[in-house]
Amino acid sequence: MFDGACVVDFLLLVFALKLKGKEKEEVIKSMEKLNVDKSSSGQISFKRKPIIVIVVGMAGSGKTTFLHRLVCHAQASNIRGYVINLDPAVMTLPFAASIDIRDIGCYKEVMKQFNLGPNGGILTSLNLFATKFDEVISVIEKRADQLDYVFVDTPGQIEIFTWSASGAIITKAFASTFPTVVTHVVDTPRSASPVTFMGNMLYACSILYKTRLPLVLAFNKTDVAQHQFALDVLFIYGV
Repeated sequence: MFDGACVVDFLLLVFALKLKGKEKEEVIKSMEKLNVDKSSSGQISFKRKPIIVIVVGMAGSGKTTFLHRLVCHAQASNIRGYVINLDPAVMTLPFAASIDIRDIGCYKEVMKQFNLGPNGGILTSLNLFATKFDEVISVIEKRADQLDYVFVDTPGQIEIFTWSASGAIITKAFASTFPTVVTHVVDTPRSASPVTFMGNMLYACSILYKTRLPLVLAFNKTDVAQHQFALDVLFIYGV
């Protein structure tokens, strides 16, 4: 069966092929903005772009474990994935990262150089990495036809995506080039506390309005604690 995106792509293609002359040229220019291209033979074809999945969440919420399961599912389903690690303080990763922020330097050296604490070292490392993020975009663009998804792991310092410059640079760079979605991982057992739950929801809202990107709430660790309470609260507020 065709999904909605395939149907829309097909209808656009049929519509474009029926046009002639200036009308066709105008539509082709418009379709280029929608990632549609015209080959040298005059045939119209759709460019394929991978979907960026940025995984964010509080420290200890299980972002890396969640991303590991996504990567394993992608491999088992023959989905072509590409992994980027943006956490400079992570010791080990349960998956192979194609682009790893740790490869460009140690965040502890950043701490010493700028006389910072652990959180400041992580934020500064990401700020420095963001200054060259155009190179990351270029690498993904070159491999776009070979990828279905790009999974991005991030540090537990969620303020990176609420007020830090690096978070804004990274999300805007991704969103301006590729379809991008943010997945906010919530620690379900800890969210049993109303204060913690509302804190998580406020962070999620902050990220939603800051990035202006589609946001998915992923309640993690549901094998340890039931998540029905969260669904009930979200249902009450029409989320």
